[in-house]
Amino acid sequence: MTPSPSRPQVLAMAGSTREGSFNKRLLRIAVAGARAAGGDVTELDLRDVPLPLYDGDLEAREGIPPNGLRVKQLLLENHGLLIASPEYNSSFSGVLKNTLDWASRPAPGESPLACFVGKVAVLMSASPGALGGLRGLGHVRAMLSNIHVLVLPDQLAISKAHEAFTSDGRLNDARRHEAVEQLGRTLVEILIKLQAPTT
Repeated sequence: MTPSPSRPQVLAMAGSTREGSFNKRLLRIAVAGARAAGGDVTELDLRDVPLPLYDGDLEAREGIPPNGLRVKQLLLENHGLLIASPEYNSSFSGVLKNTLDWASRPAPGESPLACFVGKVAVLMSASPGALGGLRGLGHVRAMLSNIHVLVLPDQLAISKAHEAFTSDGRLNDARRHEAVEQLGRTLVEILIKLQAPTT
């Protein structure tokens, strides 16, 4: 389906490649909320765009890898970001950091951080731990803010994630499920307001 240019375009990704990832499950709930609010959502599985660890010598020798260019193009095409980030050792995952690092590299003739400037993001996390990945979200927020992404204050961290989901992918707690859907709706509602013509 071809995205509608009049509708907010949202790129959704989880910072985990594991097939049964709690954060992938969480992301799907927020994606449903974004679509219900009128957004066109593209879901990106980072397993489908493997990238070498960022290496300046590799970039100088071969340029940005094809999957890095693919991610950059997706970022350029979308207005908003839904990111579900697992917490690894009190920070966020290497695969998410590496993907963002490659995407931040300018292609020839491209302005610095072209695929990040002016984007709006919403963050969430799920973790078996008591804080639900909250510590890692602070690091994601700091990185995105530094590369000129507007990160909305709304965020959720789902603790005891191994017990939080039903077999059909919903959250056991109906209020938390609704709150995660609301994250997706909020992002789209903000994007609609930002795209509205000024008088």
